[in-house]
Amino acid sequence: MILRTFIAATVTASCFLAAPAAAEQSTLARIKETSTIKLGYRENSPPFSFAADDKKAQGYSVDLCMRVADDIARQMGIAKLTVHWVPVSAESRFDAVKNGEIDIECGNSTQTLSRRADFDFSLMTFVDGASLLYLRGENPKSLQDVKGQRIAVVSGTTTEKAMAQLAADDKLGVQLIKVKDHNEALAALKSKKATAYAADRTVLITTALLGGGGTEYSLAESQFTYEPYGLMMRRDADMRLAVDRSLAQLYRSGEIGPVLKKWFGPLGDPGEVLKVMVLLNGLPE
Repeated sequence: MILRTFIAATVTASCFLAAPAAAEQSTLARIKETSTIKLGYRENSPPFSFAADDKKAQGYSVDLCMRVADDIARQMGIAKLTVHWVPVSAESRFDAVKNGEIDIECGNSTQTLSRRADFDFSLMTFVDGASLLYLRGENPKSLQDVKGQRIAVVSGTTTEKAMAQLAADDKLGVQLIKVKDHNEALAALKSKKATAYAADRTVLITTALLGGGGTEYSLAESQFTYEPYGLMMRRDADMRLAVDRSLAQLYRSGEIGPVLKKWFGPLGDPGEVLKVMVLLNGLPE
């Protein structure tokens, strides 16, 4: 009798422990239930994502996310979708996605294999690479000219990791100055606290145009990283597919053209690499 009671109790406990936890609500289900989508944006990362004079989110990635939000509302049959914009930084964006504070990060986040282990990324939205920004007349002619320089870099970026590897090279002896955003990096340049600012080329060009009218700075010719951008989300296959479906149609139809011209037209021709990116990511339905 005692043995039977023990076995029954053990079986009951085992069944209880083996019972699956309640499935986490999917992103699309929550969006449909609340008629709200939470989009994260960078306050100071033009032309991709920034706060305009009226404090509203603007930029290339912001426009892409607005297109995605409209398409999701249509796909889900939501008559009126409320878009809630949440400011994030280069460092806080990851926790904001992980904790569900935002559904999509609409900035200039580079897709890497290590990041894809924790997050979902959309189809590529832009291709860039890191370089160095200097005060006019201080542009180095070779890698050796960088020796011993103090280089500002925004914390939490892939450029920070690339520059850390460069700093580890004893022969060059580069000193990293970690800053929170582009404004702080420019301030470090102007005060001579840093002799160069490392970031993606498009960000550097835009930063120079906005911060010095394009005449105060010079950009190094070298490009030392590959930065494939994408919209970042939590791991959710259905949400990723909905976002990809929207972007693919945008590329396939050619409607991406005016968006690119709006944000990158003043910077010149987008280049063959970006054109190929759009072509290759215009996946058929």
